[in-house]
Amino acid sequence: MRLRSALATAAAALLLATVPGSASAAEGQFRYTYRTSGGYEAVGFLDNPDSGTCIDIQGTAQEPGSAAYAPKNRTDATAVVFLEPNCEGDSFYSLRPGGGASDRLLVRSVLFS
Repeated sequence: MRLRSALATAAAALLLATVPGSASAAEGQFRYTYRTSGGYEAVGFLDNPDSGTCIDIQGTAQEPGSAAYAPKNRTDATAVVFLEPNCEGDSFYSLRPGGGASDRLLVRSVLFS
């Protein structure tokens, strides 16, 4: 399992190394659905997120057992979404620009190339 995590980290690093200027931002919006602490469904979004920086998704990393779902990558960069906070763990998925995933894909953090 650790080997998979190390490979994911290496792949993300390689992906980021190909991006000129790691301080740049992905242009566009990343959307996701989550449940509020009151149990209501809500839509969250990240506008022009920083590239090369792990972003913990609001409302999911702080509450054990909670996760966002149905991510939609409406940016011009590839988004690598992780089931664990801090872009860690063996469970991750890559979303191409303009791509999205179903309600079954649970995410807690994201990294943009």
